[in-house]
Amino acid sequence: MSSLIPCIIAGGAGTRLWPVSRQSLPKPFLQLPDGQSLLQKTFARACGLGVERVLTVTQRDLLFRTLDDYRPLNASLVALDFILEPCGRNTAAAIAAAALHAQAQHGGDCQLLVLPADHLIDNLQAFAAAVEVARRLADEGWLVSFGLTPTRAETGFGYIETGQVLGEHGRQVARFVEKPDTATAQAWLQGGRHLWNSGMLCARTDSLLEQLQRHAPALLQAVRDCIEHSTSKRDARELQLELDAARFAQVPDLSFDYAVLEHSTCVAVVPCDLGWSDIGSWQAVRALTPADSNGNQCLADTLLHQVHDCYIQSPRLVAGIGLRDLIIVDTPDALLVLDASRSQDVGLIARQLKQADHPAYRLHRTVSCPWGTYTVLEEGPGFKIKRIVVRPGAALSLQKHQHRSEHWIVVSGTACVTNGEHVSVLQANESTFIQPGRLHRLSNPAGGELVMIEVQSGEYLGEDDIERFTDDYGRAGYD
Repeated sequence: MSSLIPCIIAGGAGTRLWPVSRQSLPKPFLQLPDGQSLLQKTFARACGLGVERVLTVTQRDLLFRTLDDYRPLNASLVALDFILEPCGRNTAAAIAAAALHAQAQHGGDCQLLVLPADHLIDNLQAFAAAVEVARRLADEGWLVSFGLTPTRAETGFGYIETGQVLGEHGRQVARFVEKPDTATAQAWLQGGRHLWNSGMLCARTDSLLEQLQRHAPALLQAVRDCIEHSTSKRDARELQLELDAARFAQVPDLSFDYAVLEHSTCVAVVPCDLGWSDIGSWQAVRALTPADSNGNQCLADTLLHQVHDCYIQSPRLVAGIGLRDLIIVDTPDALLVLDASRSQDVGLIARQLKQADHPAYRLHRTVSCPWGTYTVLEEGPGFKIKRIVVRPGAALSLQKHQHRSEHWIVVSGTACVTNGEHVSVLQANESTFIQPGRLHRLSNPAGGELVMIEVQSGEYLGEDDIERFTDDYGRAGYD
């Protein structure tokens, strides 16, 4: 059998899981009760197939956070390929880029196993068995989807209607169908011919490209042209392909199901029962936590009186009286309270925040950066206070701001500070002042974390008031 390359698609915003999931920290990074993120579980599942290389398609700005999730799990040193998107263009563009990249690097007979990064699978043995069935069908030229045996009349998923039998465990796909109404979903559950569409796919790269050329030639050509004008860098265990921003923005925004699978006659499905969940709502998240004697599931310090069947997640004490069937999700800058039966509607809130360009749609108070994190502690007219943590050996870019000054106070660790032409080393309880328009840089030369307080003041304090001149992470200009 030809070589297998898992391809993790790590996009999407996960708006139904706001306020934890946000544009800068989307759903794949959601940490589950066991401490692992959905992305980490997907990566571990892919590596568990005994592969030598894992390909990830993700946003350029999420690369370093993705690497942070992968590193502690990659003890076997699986090689890592990344395709970095400057903007989201849906799954057809992502899969086309992955297939073109895999063909160029490993040949047309290699198989791609496309895995959404934000799904949960509990039965890893059943998953591995389903992949083996899919691989045999893929070597025969099929594009192979994974269909999940329905356990309820679900109206929030797409379905696959099965056709004729293929081999011992596969079926040809008769058609893909959109989310049904309740009566239709109940009929499909009882009929036994319909499966939930998991979004996973296995196929040879030459088969994928052939079907893309047949059903979405303009999209394929646009992605091919983008890759030809993109830049890449590699070392012994890692390759990064950064897609050209202007050309990628011209690629049609289509799902792979809509662009190819719904039109192709070469699509098969492997029926399977994997203990799968798309973790698509807070109701799905709460199902991962055991309930107490009152039906409450609490990931918080709580003081409750006559509270029943509630899910509560918060970093601080939550007190409640006389509550029932609520979901309460608290973060340092946003609080969500909803009727448990309305968890699918949380995306409405996220869309309103996006339309209003509210920072709570894009960012958390704590923001991950390639060099560490910063946390906004307080802000008001003309000032902003941050806690900055810089990893050992890391450095911020050589930069300047036009509209603000910055006061830096070292709390712990060692700071190497470039301030104009002057370079100094600061220890705990020492500080410096950066004037507007002055070139400056901060780095951590020591073996422990550097923790600082930054006080910004000025007429404009937006994160886009930054011009980079030298950067260790490939960022430039006002990016």
